[in-house]
Amino acid sequence: MNRRHFLSSVSVAGASVALPAMATAASSVGLNGAMNKTLFKPNPALTPLRGFAGQDISCERAAIEGKLPEDLRGVFYRNGPGLFERGLGANKQRYQHWFDGDGLVNAWRFTDKGVSHQARFVQSKKFMAEQDAGKFLVPSFGTSIKSKMPVRNSDDVNTANTSVYRLGDKLLAMWEGGSATEMDPVTLETRGIVAWAPELKHMPFSAHPKIEADGTFWNFGTLMGKMVLYHISAAGNLIKHAVIDAPAGGMVHDFAITHKHLVFLLPPIGIDYAALRNGKSFGEALTWKDNEPTKVMVVDKNDFSKRHILEMPPYMVFHFGNAWELDNIIHVDFVHSKNLSIMNEWMPKMMRGESVRPDESHPAFVTIDLNRNRCSINIRKENAEFPKIDPRYVGLRNRHIYYPVSTNESDIRFGFPALMRLDVETGKTDTYAFENKVALEEHIMVPKPGSTREGEGYLIGVGFDIERQQTFATVFDALNLSAGPTAIVRLPYWLPMCFHGNFHQA
Repeated sequence: MNRRHFLSSVSVAGASVALPAMATAASSVGLNGAMNKTLFKPNPALTPLRGFAGQDISCERAAIEGKLPEDLRGVFYRNGPGLFERGLGANKQRYQHWFDGDGLVNAWRFTDKGVSHQARFVQSKKFMAEQDAGKFLVPSFGTSIKSKMPVRNSDDVNTANTSVYRLGDKLLAMWEGGSATEMDPVTLETRGIVAWAPELKHMPFSAHPKIEADGTFWNFGTLMGKMVLYHISAAGNLIKHAVIDAPAGGMVHDFAITHKHLVFLLPPIGIDYAALRNGKSFGEALTWKDNEPTKVMVVDKNDFSKRHILEMPPYMVFHFGNAWELDNIIHVDFVHSKNLSIMNEWMPKMMRGESVRPDESHPAFVTIDLNRNRCSINIRKENAEFPKIDPRYVGLRNRHIYYPVSTNESDIRFGFPALMRLDVETGKTDTYAFENKVALEEHIMVPKPGSTREGEGYLIGVGFDIERQQTFATVFDALNLSAGPTAIVRLPYWLPMCFHGNFHQA
């Protein structure tokens, strides 16, 4: 392990190796200690971005409209940034980027008695120290903050705020810049940092692992021209790992797998080291190189030393749906964006309460021909994000992909108002748009117990009702979205919006 290289990169990047009442006056503390005023404007559509003050919250029995399926039983875990402000009065601080907030893990429990909800902040070292101090103490991804306590490794700034997955008896809260954080799957009590092996302690572990139908767990982490690869059993035991050379990139968020390969699309993102030295945050120092290609790296799952490197146009990639291959030709779907504008322009404005329309992102499909060493790409027109598939088809040929989508070109709301199922074989779509103003998060496909047909089951997810100022969950027939939700589960409160999660069936 090249730990010295990793730690030096953490130091250069300000220890942020990631990479994710209505009106409150806020400010952020720069590296030079100056107070820079940033106001969170009154905006009902962005209430979830006010964040919580560090408190946990729960509801024993949520209100249910419609009827829950009798065989939908288990826990829907979600995770996202939940705290954005600290301090009082003139000393109030507010993060400037959505990715900066401390992780808030949610558990929606579907039982014979109905649905309960619980949310607890991950009790990370960073979170606990800042709770005690009442102020920000360490650098963050997108906000310049002068460190007020020692930062020795990535986990000293770990927010554990991006995704959550139950692996064996461990509930893993994940962030891509450092280790996974283990939590109790029942109480959501924080147990501590996970080290898969002594030499892997504090190494980056992405928030987008890929889990095959038998529970086999694959993941990666990036560290300045190097990549850590993880192969973990369904029981949570490390099978193998390696550190490999990878095309340099400032941020690699997700990947895909087939039955034979790991597939990475590495956007042309650079790092302005002079900006870092002059006090910019890591996120602010990321640069888009539109004259350079996106690199395609394909890694053999059985032998990490066997790799193919190809090129495609300079596209920004956050999330993948799936990948599969036949005769050495790999088919991958992802969501295409043109550059980093959603990161360094839209998100800071959003964090100030401004309603601005982000650049669109579109479903995209790339064919990677390893026989001829070339790629071809097809991009659809829908404005979509957060693609998900039937989990039984991860790495295999799939027919359906689910997305939150926008149905109105002039809509500038935060979040998506509709859901779409895309049939990749026919190109047809099945869509449901909410009549009221809502902001939908990622939705997860949950197979019906005992079923074998792809898509036979339920599409569940969370949204924010702007008019009611409440968070809700929805349940759809995953093969008939246009029929509308079979059930809506309403909480008596709003929640900070989450990024990602998974459903653990009982």
